[in-house]
Amino acid sequence: MIRLIGRISDVCGAAAILASFGLVVVTMVEVTSRYAFRAPTVWAFDVSYMLNGAIFVLAMAMTLRLNQHVSIDIFSKAIPERWFRIIEAAIFLCLILPAISLVTYAGWGEFWKAWISGEVETVSPWQPKIWPFRLMLAIGLSALWLQVLARVVAPAEQSTQH
Repeated sequence: MIRLIGRISDVCGAAAILASFGLVVVTMVEVTSRYAFRAPTVWAFDVSYMLNGAIFVLAMAMTLRLNQHVSIDIFSKAIPERWFRIIEAAIFLCLILPAISLVTYAGWGEFWKAWISGEVETVSPWQPKIWPFRLMLAIGLSALWLQVLARVVAPAEQSTQH
């Protein structure tokens, strides 16, 4: 099960990498269109913020799996490894997992609401459908939820760095 969760995190991370390339292409098209042809696009801003948000959220689970989130090492290095793992598991189980559960639940609700209603981005002149962006947020949050659960269940497999 831990391997499956790791693979899900890796797939979401790979999607974030692909979205990064997409963000570069969109930015290059917009800059070229705006400055070379004096014809800015109506869609580049919306696509850019959606890709940027998707990149951030989709990469969170892989970042946790690789133990690359920002941490304050001065405190964690001062205590024995066993105590660190106990404290980490307690914090993940009692604080982080419930918080991510609520946010993930809300994310899927927002996706579903946008899907059913056909909601569009109302502040944009392009007015794209918002459900694909919300779907990426819900998927990324779900992958993070699974990775936090994996970290609590099998902390030794999740990280070799302390």
